[in-house]
Amino acid sequence: MPDFVVDYLEAGSGPLVILLHSSVSGARQWRKLMDCLSPNFTVRAVNLFGYGKTPPWSDSKPQTLDDQLDLIMTAIPPECEDVCLVGHSFGGVIAMKAALQLGTCVRKLVLFEPNPFFLLRDNKREDAFAEAVKLRDIIKYHGARDDWMSAAEYFADYWGGDGTWEGTSLEHRGIFAKALKSNSHEWEGMMAETLELQTLVSGIHAQTLVMYDPTTVRPIREIVDLLRNSTSWKVETVAQGGHMAPLSRPDLVNPVIERFLLA
Repeated sequence: MPDFVVDYLEAGSGPLVILLHSSVSGARQWRKLMDCLSPNFTVRAVNLFGYGKTPPWSDSKPQTLDDQLDLIMTAIPPECEDVCLVGHSFGGVIAMKAALQLGTCVRKLVLFEPNPFFLLRDNKREDAFAEAVKLRDIIKYHGARDDWMSAAEYFADYWGGDGTWEGTSLEHRGIFAKALKSNSHEWEGMMAETLELQTLVSGIHAQTLVMYDPTTVRPIREIVDLLRNSTSWKVETVAQGGHMAPLSRPDLVNPVIERFLLA
């Protein structure tokens, strides 16, 4: 077990719902969704390594996806036999790993634009994978030079669209750049993962909803395509908001999640 306490926000009562945030965000991205779900569920929005009060990842060894999995498992009571998982982007990848490990204990799984880039590498989606690698390399390049502002500008415009960084206040630019340091560790686990697509999807027993904006970036579109072609999971489009819609357009995203979890 980890020798620290995982940080999470909690609200409501009832069956447990675990919310897992995207990179460079944090548990607070789910505040409005927590308000929606708390009348019917116990909701825990977990801070991954380096977010909120969860300690940052040590530089002593590369991070793995299983390290993040071990982290969030400490927020799930060991006797829990009914849990729902909601994950956005990187949080969606960890949610899938958790659903695989917990098996039939997971009743429902919601994935908003999950980004398991390793599936692109291993399933002949070379151009989409190359685009993800370029993003990784730019973050690593600027991070190695302690130029987190340049890294953050590219990251923000990649996921949020051109002009996102320009429209970000100076205060939030600093917060964003600081949070990006945790993302540099997340790439290590993402690119080292060897889990096969069929092993992943066949081991997830939960009713699963995948949500995405059809105009989102190519790697996400192709990941959704792989999942759609390999599963009977429900896929629903959110036609506005892009990759960051859970933060920028919760009015579009949250009602869909709430209906799915309550059905």
